[in-house]
Amino acid sequence: MRLEKAGQVIELARRMAASAEGLTLDDMGREMGVGRRTVERMRDAVLDLFPQAEEVSDPPFKRWRIRGGLSAFEQAPTTEELVELAKAAQALRAAGEPARAAALEGLERKLKSAMRSTTLNRLAPDLEALVRAETIAVQAGPRPSADEAVLTEIRQAILAGQPLGFIYSRPGAEARRRSVAPCGVMFGRANYLVAADRETGGIRTFRLDRMSSVRAEPGVAPPPPDFDLQAFASQSFGIYQDEIEDVVLRVAPEGAEEARAWRWHPTQTVEDQPDGSVLVRFRASGMRELAWHLFTWGEQVTILQPPRLKAVMAGELAAAGRALEAAQA
Repeated sequence: MRLEKAGQVIELARRMAASAEGLTLDDMGREMGVGRRTVERMRDAVLDLFPQAEEVSDPPFKRWRIRGGLSAFEQAPTTEELVELAKAAQALRAAGEPARAAALEGLERKLKSAMRSTTLNRLAPDLEALVRAETIAVQAGPRPSADEAVLTEIRQAILAGQPLGFIYSRPGAEARRRSVAPCGVMFGRANYLVAADRETGGIRTFRLDRMSSVRAEPGVAPPPPDFDLQAFASQSFGIYQDEIEDVVLRVAPEGAEEARAWRWHPTQTVEDQPDGSVLVRFRASGMRELAWHLFTWGEQVTILQPPRLKAVMAGELAAAGRALEAAQA
């Protein structure tokens, strides 16, 4: 137990050193998963062990941080941490994201180059064995594209609060020049720029692989002050943003166990029913993507709400039938 507590104190010190603005007591308690009294004792222990720790006044709060890092300790990553970093890079390459994979691989090289040779020699055999023994299963689907030059321009515009200009091309539509206030990027099955229309303020999404001639433009165009990218992304079942609706699904008893462990949506609730089935409830937009997902559940899922989701599924099923007939013709 004493070793475990010592490890918690060192972990708290690492988090204080990794925070530029410092951590409040509430931040420490939340990150360490402990109560107020416990975190106060841990903070005091860190202050005793690290004289360079400092208190920062941030009314009405107080924050604590450690300037200059933990130079007194070798911050060597563990084998498990290096394996997960290598797998993350591998997953990005497999998904068609070489630029983002290269960034993680560069970080891995920097970490290894900063380690003592004795530590690296000790970790190397286990690291090589685990990297060979674990891989990423690549699923069928669109290959996202995140051109490094495009991402660089987007990030520069976001950091500078500048407008972002680009030509946007969609199948069956004429390419158009756009100028928007960039809010962020969503990475997924396809990668999207999230931006505010400079005239209406409405939030739009643009696929990165359909953008060309991307440039940060002169002027000022910050995102709306109340915009939250995470909250925006959480509204939809996938990427598409439309009307937010209440969704209620009944999953049959044979699929109930899997449904309980399934991540449907950030707002989900799962209710057990007397017959062994479960009701899954959440609020989301993106009924078309939800319909595509529900096809994978077969007859195990019954749609109770909304009626529009039933209509979307019927339309997608009819379209699939026509495609099948055309392929067999």
